[in-house]
Amino acid sequence: MANEQYTSRPYEDQELLSFDRLRRAVMNRIIERAEALMDVEFPLGPERQDQVVAEEWECAKVAVRSSPTAREAYRKYLEQTMGGKLEEHMKRDKEDLSAMGVQEKSL
Repeated sequence: MANEQYTSRPYEDQELLSFDRLRRAVMNRIIERAEALMDVEFPLGPERQDQVVAEEWECAKVAVRSSPTAREAYRKYLEQTMGGKLEEHMKRDKEDLSAMGVQEKSL
């Protein structure tokens, strides 16, 4: 089988900030790996190309999930979406909660 010693370079935070940067970073790593494979497997068949792309894409998704910047952005997204859902529940149940002593402002 081909040289499987290749290890993808770690992704830098700035490479994960936009789809354009992410695409370029992933493509660069795909080409690097393909070039490393071409030393022992040339030309790369369609199945092998698909495998290289899929494996590097998985590495990129792991990098995004592990990124502190991405986690913070997702936290803000959750605050907005879940905050909206919470507001809907509070409006729906406000009258019942008020009758049980929940006040508009804290003491």
